[in-house]
Amino acid sequence: MHNHHEHSTTVLEQLPTETKGLPEATRPELVELNDGDEFDLELTPVAKRIGDATVRMLAYNGSIPGPTLKIPQGSTVKVHVTNRGDLEATVHWHGLRLENRFDGTHDTQAPIAVGETFTYEVTVPDSGAYWYHPHIREDYGQEMGLYGNILVVPSQPDYWPPANRELLLTLDDILIENGKLAPFSESETTHVAMGRFGNVMLVSGEPHLSLSAKRGEVVRLYLTNTANTRVFNVTLPGVRMKLVGADAGHYEHEEYVEEMLLAPSERVVVDVHFSQAGAFTLEHKTPDRLYRFAGITVSEEAADPDLVDEFEVLRTNADMIAERERITPSFAAPPDKTLAFVAEMDMGAPEGAVVYACPMHPDVVSDEPGKCPKCGMKLVPADLVESSQHEHHRHEGHEGHHGHGSHERRGGGDGHEGHHHGHAGHGGHDHSHAHEAAQGIEWEDDMVEVNRMTTAANMRWKLVDRETGAENAMIDWRFRVGDRVKIRLVNEMDSDHPMPHPFHVHG
Repeated sequence: MHNHHEHSTTVLEQLPTETKGLPEATRPELVELNDGDEFDLELTPVAKRIGDATVRMLAYNGSIPGPTLKIPQGSTVKVHVTNRGDLEATVHWHGLRLENRFDGTHDTQAPIAVGETFTYEVTVPDSGAYWYHPHIREDYGQEMGLYGNILVVPSQPDYWPPANRELLLTLDDILIENGKLAPFSESETTHVAMGRFGNVMLVSGEPHLSLSAKRGEVVRLYLTNTANTRVFNVTLPGVRMKLVGADAGHYEHEEYVEEMLLAPSERVVVDVHFSQAGAFTLEHKTPDRLYRFAGITVSEEAADPDLVDEFEVLRTNADMIAERERITPSFAAPPDKTLAFVAEMDMGAPEGAVVYACPMHPDVVSDEPGKCPKCGMKLVPADLVESSQHEHHRHEGHEGHHGHGSHERRGGGDGHEGHHHGHAGHGGHDHSHAHEAAQGIEWEDDMVEVNRMTTAANMRWKLVDRETGAENAMIDWRFRVGDRVKIRLVNEMDSDHPMPHPFHVHG
């Protein structure tokens, strides 16, 4: 065990890591369900080989990811979930509009105790790609492998443009130290400041996924970011990509793209055309690094049918034009509610004289508490920053040693010469360092030791109702069925740790 864990109590109450006697994790099944069908989903521990390490993980029905559920639009299915994992659990059906009592949070249902079963009625009113995962200790469950996709088949036959086939891929990272998953505490969440960045990339649960295609084939990729904190910027050099949809189904206007930005939990739907035979690589590209996601081998065998003419068409979808027209009056209207994102950080008051520094920018030092002029982060005792910088470099070496997160250093510039689809919260593309701009994206954990030390006791993330001052669970908004409500989200720079945030509405 490394010395950097010795200051923490979490290692004294670790969740289990033993792999002896566990079944080996399998590849996910595609399960087709129809309206009224029932399905059993079981959480169990498994052993999974990741590079040189065999680690204890958790799986839905023995596979990582869990089974892909393919369900016709408008259907309702019953899913009987049995928990044979380590902790009480729920299953949240991410992005689906369904009844609150089946939404799968501890606020809307009694948690499923170990050994117990809960039945969800899962309704799928909208086309597209969704996913399911725990909503108690997501930091643990998702990192351990508890995630799976849901593909809702459109009732409208030409909802999506023609494609030869469809492929669902989960994008994730996992933190492996000393041949095991980095330890988790049973009683508290760590890495609260920035989330748990991984050092191994996983695509559909695999560190070295190999895919194949035929020359001329058009493949629809449904990409889901299942990482707990890492933003992915997905590229496929040498292959044309057409962005056709995302979280809420198909887009108003399709467009060709060079890269796609996915925040945690986000999905994108992109059609790719493999015009030539050869070897291609799905990659995660940041301003400083290039990570390999998966290799794709394209054979000389021609795809049948040939859909290149259809791929060359950028469609406009009339239903989305109508939706835009319906909500246009709301654009100029004032917001009904304003919700601010604020972080409070308290790393303790050191004794005696102390120098403060920024965990993100160690060159920024001060004799007084305050905030970093470069990124707005609260200054902390400099000795914490020094140990965190040492740990950051050690992690970079760990990546190279295992070879799963293989990367190469990139030259200057922001690396964003391609197009990003316009989702809120994806700003900050004009910077050369992740923390130089107010809207910068934190591509890596640049304060490893400080981040590891942060828990709910010393780091508090708050949603604040700017009208009433109410925070988090004390916010009590009441609306009537059918109300259209405009909510303004403000990611406050006046915060102890300004950082980008995705936002998701439940139920």
